[in-house]
Amino acid sequence: MAIMKDNVAVIIPALNEEANICEIIEELKKTGYSKIMVMDGNSSDGTADVARKLGATVLTQKGQGKGAALIEAFGNCDGVDGEIFVMMDADGSMSPKEIQLFLEAMDSGADVVKGSRFLRGGGTQDMNLIRRFGNEIFVKLVNLLWSAGYTDLCYGFAAFRKGALLRLHPLLRSQNFDIEAEIYVKSKKLNLKVKEVPSLEFRRRHGKSNLQIFPTGFRILKTIIKEFLDRYSL
Repeated sequence: MAIMKDNVAVIIPALNEEANICEIIEELKKTGYSKIMVMDGNSSDGTADVARKLGATVLTQKGQGKGAALIEAFGNCDGVDGEIFVMMDADGSMSPKEIQLFLEAMDSGADVVKGSRFLRGGGTQDMNLIRRFGNEIFVKLVNLLWSAGYTDLCYGFAAFRKGALLRLHPLLRSQNFDIEAEIYVKSKKLNLKVKEVPSLEFRRRHGKSNLQIFPTGFRILKTIIKEFLDRYSL
C-alpha cells in the first residue's frame, strides 16, 4: 500500500536560515507535506518566527551542532503522528519533490532510505574536489568495514520508518556534521534494510554554510573508526 503524505513528518535542523526556511516550508506544503518540525539551534535571526508563522512545529535546541539537533528532534518523534520521518537540510539544497522517491523505496520494504548524489540520476552542484574526495574515501571505508554497498555517506537527506528511528535514536552520539555517517553505519549494525535513491544536491540558496571541511572530515573519520572498534556493541 502506498504511503500517504499525511503519514510523513519532515525534520529540519536550522541555524540562522531565515532567508531559506520560508521557501523550504512553502515548497514542502505545496508538495503535500504539512507535518514539519524545525529544530532551531538558537538562531539569532528570525528563523524560528518565520517557521512558526508558516505552520511548522518549532523546537528550540538545547545543545549545539547539527548532530545534537537531529538527536533532539528524533527524541520527540515518538509522540508525532507519523509513519515515516524525513530529515533534510535547511539551506535549500534538497528538493521536497524528491521525497516521493524515498516513499516509493519505503513501499518496497526499506527501513531507511538515504539520498545519494552519486547514483545515476543524482548529482551535486555544491561539492568541491576536497569534499568529493573525502566523501569517496569515507564511503569506501564504510563499505569495506560493513559490506554496506553505499555510494554516498556525508549527505543529510534520508527517510526512516518510525520503528527504525526509535531503534537508532538511543544509540546516536555525534553532535556535529558527522551525524550522517553515524546514522548510516549504525543502520547497518542494527541490520536495518537500507536503500539508496538518487538525489540532486543544489547550491545553498542564501547565506553561508556552517560546515568546516577539515574539522568535519576528522570527526567523520573518528566516528567510523570508533564504530568499527565498537563493532560488537550497540
